[in-house]
Amino acid sequence: MDRPSVVTIGVFDGVHVGHQALIRHNLQIAQRFDLESVVVTFEPNPLEVLRPDDAPTRLCELSRRVELIAGLGVELVEVVEFDADLASQTAQEFAQAVLLDRLDARHVVIGHGFRFGNRARGTAETLREAGLAVDEYSLLGDVEPVSSTRIRAAVAAGDVVEAAAMLGRPHEIAGVVVTGEQRGRELGFPTANLEHHRRAAVPADGVYAGAAVLDGVRHPAAISVGTNPTFDGAERTVEAYLLDVDSDLYGRRMRLEFVERLRDTLAFDGVDALVAQMHEDVAVTRRIMG
Repeated sequence: MDRPSVVTIGVFDGVHVGHQALIRHNLQIAQRFDLESVVVTFEPNPLEVLRPDDAPTRLCELSRRVELIAGLGVELVEVVEFDADLASQTAQEFAQAVLLDRLDARHVVIGHGFRFGNRARGTAETLREAGLAVDEYSLLGDVEPVSSTRIRAAVAAGDVVEAAAMLGRPHEIAGVVVTGEQRGRELGFPTANLEHHRRAAVPADGVYAGAAVLDGVRHPAAISVGTNPTFDGAERTVEAYLLDVDSDLYGRRMRLEFVERLRDTLAFDGVDALVAQMHEDVAVTRRIMG
């Protein structure tokens, strides 16, 4: 460390507007006291280690989480591996080993009610006892606190507009384009089939207007989530038809942004009815995405 730091600690899945407010408070303190701004993020989510069956879906991948946090102006994003050894550390041991010894922390910014250490026994008072100045910051929303849990619920219900309001940007999932059934190509709508993280927070089945981001370029896209009931599909897939893009995408990294839900997944009487609806979906997507 070049100089002492102010540290903010959490998982920060999704880096939602509450997280952003917390991190901006960190940056204000860093500027005021000439401290290095540091965010500690745990990977994986502690629940994936402590209670795997209860672990939540992920609102974004680690690389994207780090990118979003760094994009706020943080000088150092410290990824701390959460494993059985870390889980067994007392709060006092964590404060000493990570905050004081590794990061030379003088000040800590935490969300209201933040707990840490073995059996979550560490509190703001534990940090103060370690000699750290502590700011507890409430992640307030319009009616109730913004939280990753609320966002996951909105995504699972297909309410991507509500999710975006809490995230401060469209909900997204990322992965690699893989070979699918090729039915879209046969129907005149070649789609990119996304292979994503198994814990990714995939929206409810349906068709969405959104965007596909490839190499930093954003392309309007009609996105389908579901099992393709017209063809008696069984596997749940995420695939996107990129408007005005005609190139081989297989093997490429792609991020999909979900802007607005258009409709439920439907089983059509035949291919002609399906194609007609796909034309309508594309037209509506074009209007929404400009």
